[in-house]
Amino acid sequence: MAIKETNSTQKQRNPWAWIPTLYFAEGIPYVVAMTVAVIMFKRFGISNTDIALYTSWLYLPWVIKPLWSPIVDLLKTKRWWIIFMQLVIGASLGAVALSIPLPGFFKISLIFLWLLAFSSATHDIAADGFYMLGLDEHQQTYFVGIRSTFYRIAMITGQGLLIILAGFFETSTGLPPIEINVSANPAYSKEIQLPEVAPQSPANKGQTFFAVFPQQAEISTQNIPSAKLDSIRKVVTEYNQANKFIPLQSENQTKTGTKKQGSWWSKSISSPLKNFLKDKFQAKVKPVSGNTLVGNITVVAIKLSEKPEENKEMVLNVKFRNGDNSIRILEGERLTFNSTNQDKPAYLLFQCDPKLARSTQASFKGTSGNIHLAWSITFVILAVMFVLFSFYHRFILPHPKSDQQTASQGQNLFKEFFKTFGSFFRRKDIGVIIAFLMLYRFGEAQLIKMASPFMLDPRNLGGLGLTTGDVGLLYGTFGILALTAGGILGGIAASTKGFKYWLWWMVLAINVPHLAYVYLAFAQPENQLLIGLCVVLEQFSYGFGFTAYMLYMIYISEGKNKTAHFAIATGFMALGMMLPGMFSGWLQEIIGYQNFFVWVMLCMIPGMIPVFFIKVKPEFGIKKKEQ
Repeated sequence: MAIKETNSTQKQRNPWAWIPTLYFAEGIPYVVAMTVAVIMFKRFGISNTDIALYTSWLYLPWVIKPLWSPIVDLLKTKRWWIIFMQLVIGASLGAVALSIPLPGFFKISLIFLWLLAFSSATHDIAADGFYMLGLDEHQQTYFVGIRSTFYRIAMITGQGLLIILAGFFETSTGLPPIEINVSANPAYSKEIQLPEVAPQSPANKGQTFFAVFPQQAEISTQNIPSAKLDSIRKVVTEYNQANKFIPLQSENQTKTGTKKQGSWWSKSISSPLKNFLKDKFQAKVKPVSGNTLVGNITVVAIKLSEKPEENKEMVLNVKFRNGDNSIRILEGERLTFNSTNQDKPAYLLFQCDPKLARSTQASFKGTSGNIHLAWSITFVILAVMFVLFSFYHRFILPHPKSDQQTASQGQNLFKEFFKTFGSFFRRKDIGVIIAFLMLYRFGEAQLIKMASPFMLDPRNLGGLGLTTGDVGLLYGTFGILALTAGGILGGIAASTKGFKYWLWWMVLAINVPHLAYVYLAFAQPENQLLIGLCVVLEQFSYGFGFTAYMLYMIYISEGKNKTAHFAIATGFMALGMMLPGMFSGWLQEIIGYQNFFVWVMLCMIPGMIPVFFIKVKPEFGIKKKEQ
C-alpha cells in the first residue's frame, strides 16, 4: 500500500488536533487484546485455564517489540507506519468480528488477535517516536500528561464502555426478559416435584419467547434431609447436561478442540503438580450425613417456544433481582438453548435458607441474547473506528522534517542497535534490574487475568455472578478511573519528596490491597456498591504503586541510549505480565478462587525482595525549583 507523503514544509498542525486521537488509538488495541478478549471468551464458555494461557501469549508482541523497532526507523516514515498500522488494526478487528460466528471461532479469533497485537506493538513504536519528532522539547513536556490521560481514556473505553456496549447487545439481540417469582412459606407442602410444562397456546404460534413453569414457584420453609437435596440436584444437573443446557465438565475443558496428549511435560511436571495442589489446597467438602437437615428447594422449568436456526444458540442468564436474599438460585444460572434441545424444558433449582421460618419472596430476572452476534457487532464498531482513525490521521498528522526514511544507513543503524542493546545487559546491577522488572507485579499480573472471570462466574462456582454490563461499569469504568487517579497521585507524591522516599509505600500499595479480592472471594457479597468499593480500592492502590515501576524504568534508562533502554525495559515489563498470567487460570481452576487470591497475596514476597537491593538517588523524581 502506498501512502503519499506531502511536502515537509506543510503548515505545522496544532498538537491538540492529533495527540489525543493518536494516544487514544494506541490504547484501544492493547485493552482489546488484554482485557476485552478475556471477557468475550468467558462469555463464550471457554475455561479459565484456556483463557489465561492463550490470551497471555498476546503479551508477547509488546515483550519483543524492541527487536524490530529498527525496522520502523529504516523503512518509510513513522507517520506512514502510524497510518498503515491503524488500517491493519482495523482489518484485524474486522476479521475477529467475522470469525466469531464460525464453529472454530476460538482458534481463528486468536490468530487475528495475534495480528492485532503485533500491529498494535508496531503502532506504539511509531507513535512514541513520532511524538518526539513532531513536537519541540517544550511541547513534549507540556503534552506528556495529555497523552497519558487519553491513553487512560482508551482503557476506560475498552474495559468499561465497550463491555457495557457488548452487554447491551447481548440483551437487546435476545428475547424479552423473563421474571421468576419464588415465594417461601411454612404452610407450603414439603413435597418436591418436577413442574408440569403446558403445551404452547395456538395463539402464540410463531412467537419466540421463554416460558416459565410455574408462574409462581413455592418453597416450603420446612427443612429436608441433605440426601434428598443431593438426589434431586443430581437428577436436575444430569438432565440439563444430557440435553446440552449446561456443559459437561470434560466438554468445557476441551471446548477449544485441543486434544489432551500424554506428553512428557504433562506426565512428569503438570499432572503431578496439579495433583499435589488439589490434594493440599483444593477446598475439601466435609462429609455430611444424609439425615442432616438443609434448606428446602423447588424446581422451575424454562422452555423456548420456537426452534432456533441451526448452529444458533440462545443463552439465558438468570440472576437475583430483588426481594429476600434468603432465597437463592442453586442450579441453572446459565442455560443454553439451541435447535437440538428447544423442545425440552430446562430445569432450575431454588433453595431457601435453612434458618428461614417466615413467609417471604424473591424475584429473579432472566435475560437472553445472541452472545456471538453481540460481540461480532462490538468488534465491527471497533474496526470502523480504526479505519476512521487512519483516514483522519492521514490528513491531520504533521510532516516533521526529521521524520525521514533512513534505509541507506541500515548497516550502521543495525550495528549501533546491537551495541546499544548490549550496553543495557552489561550493567553491574542488571540482575537486580531484571528481577525488579519481572517480579514487582507478580501478584497483580495473575489477579488482572482472573478478576473479570471471577466477577462473571456464577456464585456456586465461587464467583460473584455479575453480568457483563456490571463488570464493564464496576471494573472497567470506576476501576480505571480509580487507577488513573492513583497514578496521578503517585506522580504528584514522587515529585514532592522523591522516588526513593515513596518506594516502599508504593510497594505496599500495589500488593496489600489484594486483600479486597480475598474478602470478595470468601464473603461473595451481593451488594454491588460494596463490590465496587473493593474494586476501586484495589485499582487506586495499583495506580499509586505502579508509579514506582514507571519511575524506576525511567531511572535505569537515563543516559545516552535512554530511548532504546526504555524500550528494552518495557519489553521486560510486558514479559513480567505475560508469564504469570499464563498459568493463573490453570492454578485458579485447581485451587478455587478463595485459595487463588490468598496465593496472590503471598506473591508479594518475591516482588519485595529485589526492592531491598535497588539503589536510587534520593533527589530523583523531585521537581526541580526554577532558578
